[in-house]
Amino acid sequence: MVSRHYSEKSTLDNTTAPPNAAESNDPNPSTETSTPEDAHIKALAEKDAQIAQLQDMYRRALADAENVRQRTRKEIDEKQSYAIQKFAKELLNTADILTMALDSVPAAERSEKSTNSHLKDLYTGVSMTRVELLKTFKQFGVESYNPDGEKFDHNLHQALFQASVPGKEPGVVFQVTKVGYKLHDRVLRPAQVGVVQSE
Repeated sequence: MVSRHYSEKSTLDNTTAPPNAAESNDPNPSTETSTPEDAHIKALAEKDAQIAQLQDMYRRALADAENVRQRTRKEIDEKQSYAIQKFAKELLNTADILTMALDSVPAAERSEKSTNSHLKDLYTGVSMTRVELLKTFKQFGVESYNPDGEKFDHNLHQALFQASVPGKEPGVVFQVTKVGYKLHDRVLRPAQVGVVQSE
């Protein structure tokens, strides 16, 4: 009779549960699954961010457009204001000549006692012409300025000479050869002056 021997080890091997069996029965798996609601929330958040970005871009575009409009308006206004600059500058010599013509007539010849009626009439006519010219200048924003007694300013004055003048502060205008002219806030011609020299 043949006897059969069964290994106890093999029996244990056949009955042992797989090592991952307990893990596979875990009721709370660690992997999270996204729901359709989560996807919608995420999509809405992305859309909100896009809307905010587009609104910011729109506001910036509006601001840029307004800046361009204001800059263009300013340039147009400046061109209109200073369009006559060259023409007005050419007329300054005419105003100077009229002033010199008036200054050349002695005070005695201009008085009522003077018997030279022709010269008096000529003086009156030239004076009226000068007044009308200066009035037209002012109408278009051109005005003269006389800096006699003012501190020298290289932006407004052109120093033709310097001299020591007793009792006068150095750097002060003591003589004006030609008055200056401005077109609005822009210098058309600086005043030509003599300045007190430092001792």
